Amino acid sequence: MELHRLSYRNSTIGYYQFGSGPKTVVCFHGYGEEAAIFGFLAKYAGNQYTFYAIDLPFHGKTDWNDGLTFSYGDLQQIVEQITGNHHPKLTLMGFSLGGRVALSLYETIPEKIEKIILLAPDGLKVNSWYWLATQTWLGNKFFAFTMKKPGWFFGFLKLLNKLKLVNASIFKFVNFYISDAEVRRLLYTRWTTLRKLKPDVSRIKNHIRSNSTPVRLVYGKHDRIILSSVGEKFRKGIEEHCTLTIIHSGHQVLHEKHSEEIVQALLS
Repeated sequence: MELHRLSYRNSTIGYYQFGSGPKTVVCFHGYGEEAAIFGFLAKYAGNQYTFYAIDLPFHGKTDWNDGLTFSYGDLQQIVEQITGNHHPKLTLMGFSLGGRVALSLYETIPEKIEKIILLAPDGLKVNSWYWLATQTWLGNKFFAFTMKKPGWFFGFLKLLNKLKLVNASIFKFVNFYISDAEVRRLLYTRWTTLRKLKPDVSRIKNHIRSNSTPVRLVYGKHDRIILSSVGEKFRKGIEEHCTLTIIHSGHQVLHEKHSEEIVQALLS
């Protein structure tokens, strides 16, 4: 697996290239992860695909120096510069947050996409807390304040957990991301920077029908962060193009132990 760096505007985009197959897959990782997490796929599908796994802003080897905004245009230009013009069509693969990124790219250039693989994807449902924190001026200011002084939120979260209004997995997940000052700073920076990527699900489904784009959804049976029921709702109206597979996993669907299911989604 080879690390490359792309100069883009004032930033440096880190990405990995691996595999030597004739078809091209562009991969987007989850929140707080790095593009290198996709590397195990070289062992299982590297003879059929060439993979480009890209570090998102404020993740991995990417140094983002263009403010707290990352647009659809930025995403498209970066992918086009990395993959070049010699690839007729691309397959997109996204895990969790990376699913939202993949959907955003597909929405922008649906005619250039051969297939979409979404692993426990974000982006198919609007999260009200995320919307409030990133899409409204007042909400974003309050989000910034909370990340600097999270005491009240700790108390509120514990109350919700005690009243069983939030499940244990969500409680642990959120508690982890607000327990450390640097983690909170990165949460605010990353969420705010990627706020422009808001997939329009209705428009995407129209593109899928118009272009007959195969979509493969893979969810973890024990995932309490992103539920497969969201994928089932998304499938309605595009069943002939979209399949949904539930595997024995929690949220961390993107793992070598699930390589068989991931490669099956890629090849099917």
